[in-house]
Amino acid sequence: MIDMEFIENGSVTSVPGFQAAGVTAGFKKSGAPDFALVFSEHPASFAGVFTSCTFAAAPVLLGREKVLKGGTLRAFAINSGNANACTGAQGLENARKSCEIAAEKLGIPASDVVVASTGRIGVQMDMSLIEKGFDLAVPALSAQGGNDAARAIMTTDTVPKAVAVKVKINGVDVTIGAMTKGAGMIDPKLIAPHATMLCCIATDACADNGTLASMLLPCAQDSFNRITVDGDMSTNDTVILMANGKSGVKVLPGSSEYETLRQALLSVMQKLAREMVMDGEGATKFVTVKVVNARSDADAKLAAEAVANSVLCKTAWFGNDPNWGRVVAALGYSGAEFDPAKCNIYYDETPVVRDGGDAGTPESDLLDVVKKREFVITCDFGGGSGEYWVWSSDLSHEYVTINADYHT
Repeated sequence: MIDMEFIENGSVTSVPGFQAAGVTAGFKKSGAPDFALVFSEHPASFAGVFTSCTFAAAPVLLGREKVLKGGTLRAFAINSGNANACTGAQGLENARKSCEIAAEKLGIPASDVVVASTGRIGVQMDMSLIEKGFDLAVPALSAQGGNDAARAIMTTDTVPKAVAVKVKINGVDVTIGAMTKGAGMIDPKLIAPHATMLCCIATDACADNGTLASMLLPCAQDSFNRITVDGDMSTNDTVILMANGKSGVKVLPGSSEYETLRQALLSVMQKLAREMVMDGEGATKFVTVKVVNARSDADAKLAAEAVANSVLCKTAWFGNDPNWGRVVAALGYSGAEFDPAKCNIYYDETPVVRDGGDAGTPESDLLDVVKKREFVITCDFGGGSGEYWVWSSDLSHEYVTINADYHT
């Protein structure tokens, strides 16, 4: 058990040596904040993971390039209101130009800047708004600006999502702070480098790029890659991890320091992942789908994701309907290999299916479970040691309304 505590109202700027700002550049017609900047006072090591969507946005293409080249990072800029996706060569040039503008305003090399975008797909970036964003954000940078930055990256999110922790490593406080956005188009499949959700993570640990990369992807696999709101992967998913070394605590692969930092990083990322599902567009339920005793982890993953993404299951959860027939149908078409006659299903601890058939539990008991804000569906295949879990949400009338009317 690591010695870790969450910081009240924590954010990326809870980390010593990081500043941030959130401003209104004019991307959103509403006039809400729509441009965020996170800045490291010193050159930082970094790592990144990105969407595996073939239609990757221009900032993703540029971010992958930056991660492969290596070096250091000083600034991460995010605009909300234009995804700069499916914008061709001009879009890529605009992403590069955004880095150059940031470099000029901050007095740093353009190679020390990454950008990310979220919003409407297929619209060329208005570079005058990018220029305005930096003009406003650079002088507004502050060691108290983390929560402002978290608000500025929101789209259909109803609340900003930021967190920070302190963890003791060799008796020294090491801090990790992060922010994310995402409420719809959430089913990340983040890969390195090759998450709509965007995430910036900062730490004052001392670790090189390779060490951070070896830590970030596995943590993404057990956090952001375990969530789904609607089964739709974004063109823009991006997670950037920066380490400025200010704590003086050196972290090397295979060391106890590495394992402690990894556990703290995973806690931060899982907390943000959970908040994204809780704030899913129109969501009223938080549902954990677990598959256990499968023939393999791969089979368990197929089955869990099938249930978690099933429109019929998700609408049943919204309607407080304990209809387990939808769960077994999803398991059956998932592609996982299992013996239906050995399958047992539970809603929380309440038996629903036993040996592939009705467990005989009164429907009123099942209704008591699915009425709750949070519950767990456990599918026991009784045929091995494979397991997997997914965090999912329901699908409500409001989700349809939001996405029928959505126009950034």
